[in-house]
Amino acid sequence: MNKLFLAFLLNLTSFCLFAQNPMMQRPGGAGNGQQMNGRMYGKIVESQSGKPIDAASVQLVQTRFDSVTKTRKEVIISGMLTKANGDFSLENVPLFGQSKLKITAIGFKPLEQTVGFDLKPQQGADMSAMLNMIDKDLGNIKMEIDVQVLGGVTVSASKPLFQLGIDRKVYNVEKDVVAAGGTAVDVMKNVPSLSVDLDGNVTLRNNAPQIFVDGRPTTMQLDQIPADAIESVEIITNPSAKYDASGGTSGILNIVLKKNKKVGYNGSIRSNIDSRARIGMGGDFNIRQNKVNFFGAANYNQRKSIGTGFTERYNILDQPNTLLHQDDRNESKGSFRFFRGGMDYFINNRNTLSVSGMLGQGKFRPENISKLLVDSLYAVKTSSYSERLTNVSGDFKFRGAQLSFKHNFPKAGRDWTADVTYNKRKNVNSSLIETDFYNYPATTITDKFIQQQNNTGSGQSLVLQTDFTNPISEKSKMEMGLRAQFNKSTSTSAFYTVNPNTGQLIIQPLSQVDYESQDHVLAAYTTFSNQLKTFGYQLGLRVESSGYDGELLKTGESFSNDFPLSFFPSVFLSQKLEKDQELQLNYTRRINRPNFFQLTPFADSSDFLNIRKGNPDLRPEFTNSVEVSYQKIFKNKDNFLATLYYKNTNDLITGFQEKFTSPVNGKDYVMNTYTNANASYVTGLEMIMKNKITKWWDLTSNLNLYTSKIDLDDPTQPEIDQFASWFGKINNTFKLPKNFSVQVSGEYNSKTVLPPGGSGSRGFGGGMMFGPSSSSQGYVRANYFVDMGVRFDFLKNKMATISLNMNDILRTRRSYVHSESPYFIQDVFRRRDPQILRLNFNWRFGKFDPNLFKRKNMKGEREGMNTGDMQMQ
Repeated sequence: MNKLFLAFLLNLTSFCLFAQNPMMQRPGGAGNGQQMNGRMYGKIVESQSGKPIDAASVQLVQTRFDSVTKTRKEVIISGMLTKANGDFSLENVPLFGQSKLKITAIGFKPLEQTVGFDLKPQQGADMSAMLNMIDKDLGNIKMEIDVQVLGGVTVSASKPLFQLGIDRKVYNVEKDVVAAGGTAVDVMKNVPSLSVDLDGNVTLRNNAPQIFVDGRPTTMQLDQIPADAIESVEIITNPSAKYDASGGTSGILNIVLKKNKKVGYNGSIRSNIDSRARIGMGGDFNIRQNKVNFFGAANYNQRKSIGTGFTERYNILDQPNTLLHQDDRNESKGSFRFFRGGMDYFINNRNTLSVSGMLGQGKFRPENISKLLVDSLYAVKTSSYSERLTNVSGDFKFRGAQLSFKHNFPKAGRDWTADVTYNKRKNVNSSLIETDFYNYPATTITDKFIQQQNNTGSGQSLVLQTDFTNPISEKSKMEMGLRAQFNKSTSTSAFYTVNPNTGQLIIQPLSQVDYESQDHVLAAYTTFSNQLKTFGYQLGLRVESSGYDGELLKTGESFSNDFPLSFFPSVFLSQKLEKDQELQLNYTRRINRPNFFQLTPFADSSDFLNIRKGNPDLRPEFTNSVEVSYQKIFKNKDNFLATLYYKNTNDLITGFQEKFTSPVNGKDYVMNTYTNANASYVTGLEMIMKNKITKWWDLTSNLNLYTSKIDLDDPTQPEIDQFASWFGKINNTFKLPKNFSVQVSGEYNSKTVLPPGGSGSRGFGGGMMFGPSSSSQGYVRANYFVDMGVRFDFLKNKMATISLNMNDILRTRRSYVHSESPYFIQDVFRRRDPQILRLNFNWRFGKFDPNLFKRKNMKGEREGMNTGDMQMQ
């Protein structure tokens, strides 16, 4: 009876289904006759959490006989991607025969199981049970996370240490073993094209670049940014009109901080200790779920820096002339804290709102001992000897915040962004300078002079920016934007004499300075790019209006510069050649505005050999740059980039010396200040090569040949003969067995003309050892050094890393500068912190959520499959 009922039911169901869809046939075609079909459905979930798996691929296959090959092969009967809740439903499944269910998903182990309809009804089954036989629920099918696959995904997505491009170079700090546990200064030492002096001043092609953090100007200094907080460093040698026109004779150095957007949660905890028992620690985290992504980072680092050096100076200013020898030893202790956090809110698929903030603070306590021996060049020589002790107490803090919005239009590539960036800084320095005069050659103190210098500086920066990108076609694009930047800086300084008996401070009225300045830059730009087969071009124009106002609040004296409108065109031409070769020619015009310290019109005389003063009458310098680049990518992915560059700068800001009579003691000194030279010319050839020597050895090499000349329209200043210089840097990465890797980097600088702008940005108050070189009329002698690091990855999936690095392992890094002026001839030798060992530990944690990963990356695939289904119907 049951068999007869089942036969009747099947025939009735088949008739109904056939009536609804007369095209329903066997996969073999119309000639195969009608096929009785059913439905299978279920849900795909994680084996541990039970969470549904989105966009998993579900296929149902059967083995059929192929009349052509005379063999049996698998044929897909039905298939789909699971929905967001993990559900799937397979229609038109043949009722007879065994089928195989195949399920795959990124991050999970593949799953196969045999399925089929149970057409034998149970005793006493009712009508609904009978119908369920052809509508089968497979239930919750559990899939296990494949840890090895996830680990493989992470490894394959790993970025190389250095990436080359025609318009920029990207250095990925994650792979830098040598810089681990240090600051941004340590990172820059290993970046091709960059050179770093002992004070942490960075030059790009022998000029100071414009430094950004996350694409915006910053009030932070490089030694205030932990290396472990940096994701990558972008070097843009010749920026187009899209970028800020500041940076003049050099380019843009953009520091990209870590901001992980991986779905799920992840992070790291790290610590380090160096050979001077200074510790560092920090961590970062990222949590992304649904529409919100949270991220944060914190670092604490201690520092102890020791430097030694000497100065030889032949003073022409003195009558009679004198010869000075000064020995110095500096020891600086300090620490700093750095915090950063924020969130991204994904309003919907087309709108994202982001907010982030950072804050940091620190202190440094340098102590410098100088021993000075001065010989007068009489017929009968006389000598004087003194010792100067300088104790500095310095504190700094900075704050920053950014609010960003991005809108993606329905057309691919078209988007609009708007953001607001605010930064604030404050520095407080106090220098106690005690000088003892001796009855040379005896050791009796004949006199003592004590003075104190107090400095306070603050600054604020507000940047408003909006950009719009509009792809006109697949090969052409228009970009435009607006930008406004407003800066405000204040600085107060005063000298006090100290009564050696009572310790009472007596202010020197003529030394009091209270200076305030404001400047602004308003800009608009547009660029158009197009690709014509193998030839591409980009034309751009940037328009900027800028102004500067400064005032000495004590005297009411004011200073100002105003530039209503300046135009900055850019032209980029590229031609692709055969065999992965490319040529590019570009031209840009840029500007370099004097910074606050170059403009500040008061003197810092904490070191009488390096008295410094700004010049509020400085004008911005304008630079025209031309570059011709050739790039070749080899079959084994080796990469070669050669760039011939020429820069012509008008109104170059350069340092020089002038005579200065102290209002305190009436003595004559040499004042280091700034002026606008007529022009400068820089010509060079830079070559960068990335080579994979073997499977375990990667080599990045950089060679820069250049020459420069400064035309200074001042007959009182000596001219330095023009000569050629070269700069070389190599970076080796060795992948060894047992999860070990070694990084060895080295740099060589030949004899080089002093950078024309001097430092100008390190501040006042004796916080740095000896101060920067006093003049651009001179040169730096050859210098070289080698750094090395060893790294070991361990624990499951290499979740932990321990590394040991040492800087200047050969103890050869130094600064040896020769400079001349109408008032003296000077040589300064310095060495700082050689052969410091640092031991670092880093533990990475997190849970990779394959569901969210699939939801993000498989959405297009699911939409494409749905579209395909519609077309088939």
